[in-house]
Amino acid sequence: MAIALRKPQEIEKLRAANKIVGGALELLRANTKVGMSLKELDAMAEDYVRSHGAKPSFKGLYGFPNAVCTSLNQVIIHGIPSNYKLQEGDVIGFDIGTELDGWFGDAAISMGVGEISAEDAALIACSKDALYHAIDNIKQGMRFKELSFILQEFIKDAGYVPLRDFCGHGIGKKPHEEPQIPNYLDGKAKAGPKIKNGMVFCLEPMICQKDSKPIILENKWDVVSADGLRGSHYEHTVAVINGKAEILSLA
Repeated sequence: MAIALRKPQEIEKLRAANKIVGGALELLRANTKVGMSLKELDAMAEDYVRSHGAKPSFKGLYGFPNAVCTSLNQVIIHGIPSNYKLQEGDVIGFDIGTELDGWFGDAAISMGVGEISAEDAALIACSKDALYHAIDNIKQGMRFKELSFILQEFIKDAGYVPLRDFCGHGIGKKPHEEPQIPNYLDGKAKAGPKIKNGMVFCLEPMICQKDSKPIILENKWDVVSADGLRGSHYEHTVAVINGKAEILSLA
């Protein structure tokens, strides 16, 4: 399937959907405190999205029951909100999608609750820094596999490994479009489709400490590493404009 090239006015519609995602994530960041339950935070973000005229696009997507993926401690991605109340030292990831006028937004953050360990702070920093490093290196004409290699090497150089079998993706009139963008390289970097002006896609480094093998828990959603250790996840939607990447999912 071809990778869509978006016109400037289409990119602005995607920016509008993504700006709501960014605002919801900032709201969650400000309200993530000891004693808040995951369901309370999920409801808060859903209210924010709807109050801005958008729909929470994850709700019902592939059967997911909530507006926000709340991934706690060992859960790296796709955590289902529960009545669990946050505790000092927890690590929590929030992943939010929106639909506004038929266009989709998607982004994620990981953060600590109260005081966290230096090890957890470094783990969170790896996913965030890998994301921004990759975005800074995007150029028209490079291949998506080169981008996967950049992500992989940054993560490995930081002492971690990327979660396998899950990846970044195109986004537009659907929440998930071509191409798939793993955080690791399979095959040769100088192969596959090239990045072009007008492409819009999500990059989302998912970090494991020792083992990149994913395990899906009994609820069929929560994804953890086979090492049983904490992970982290960061994501932005970007558009390629004038030869480089511009982040759309900022508040």
